[in-house]
Amino acid sequence: MANLWQFFGLPDPEGSVSSKKKGRSSSNRTKATNLQDDVSQQTLIPIVDSIPETPTLIEASSIPKQTITQAKSSLVAIPAGWKGPVSADGEPFHDLGVITSPRRSFPSRALRYVAPDEKKRIPTRGIGQRISTGDTVIVDLRSLVHMDAHQNACRRELKMMCEEIGVEVFSLDAEDKLLMIPGSDVVVDRGSNHLGLNPLM
Repeated sequence: MANLWQFFGLPDPEGSVSSKKKGRSSSNRTKATNLQDDVSQQTLIPIVDSIPETPTLIEASSIPKQTITQAKSSLVAIPAGWKGPVSADGEPFHDLGVITSPRRSFPSRALRYVAPDEKKRIPTRGIGQRISTGDTVIVDLRSLVHMDAHQNACRRELKMMCEEIGVEVFSLDAEDKLLMIPGSDVVVDRGSNHLGLNPLM
């Protein structure tokens, strides 16, 4: 009866010495027959002596020129003055993770939003100073609900201030409650946009 040791092909450590001697003589006979079988099996497979052939040299004229030109055309030439990274294939590429742009200076113009203060006043002098420096100002009169007379007074005051500076006031909504005053050097396209106050002003 076979045990675990024989299953793995290991000798049985608990086996008796006499059984080992008998096993050896019988195992020697089986080994001899196995060797003869192995030899006969080896003779069935033809053995071919592999002699390494000397490498033959191929002349450059025998290689088609098309393959050489295709290999050269697949590479992209590095542009003159290229300072960026180069791939392993030798092609230049833009690494989008690297920040190399210089810091920009602080902008000289701004877009300002102005709404009436707690006393429902609009700072026209401050708006005039900002407009003369080139800032664009958006004035929101929507907080003056139920105060039509005060809204008209604010519009007139803004229109007078803009006439002194030399710019125009534009309405951004149909109710003339959201007004835009462009800066002194800002160009407004009136052809594609319908801008302006009501004709009463």
